[in-house]
Amino acid sequence: MIHQRVRFGILAVLIEADRADFAFLKERLDLTDGNLSRHLQVLEEAGFVAITKTFEGRRPRTWATATRTGRAGFHEHLVALQEIIDQTKAVDK
Repeated sequence: MIHQRVRFGILAVLIEADRADFAFLKERLDLTDGNLSRHLQVLEEAGFVAITKTFEGRRPRTWATATRTGRAGFHEHLVALQEIIDQTKAVDK
């Protein structure tokens, strides 16, 4: 689920920031509206991200938050990446 570069990046930002709005994620990850929307939808459907829509005055805002499942999945992915790195280092010796 999160091995894909954009989804990994979204979760990395959300875990660091607790929550982020759509515009911040779009700018930070250098994505189009459609691309970010689709990846957020995939993560939400998988239970990795919670999406909240609010209004500030008349301006709509979309917020994304990593769920407990998303945080656990991200951590597991980091552990798996570290194992690959460690194996590669062992082969190089």
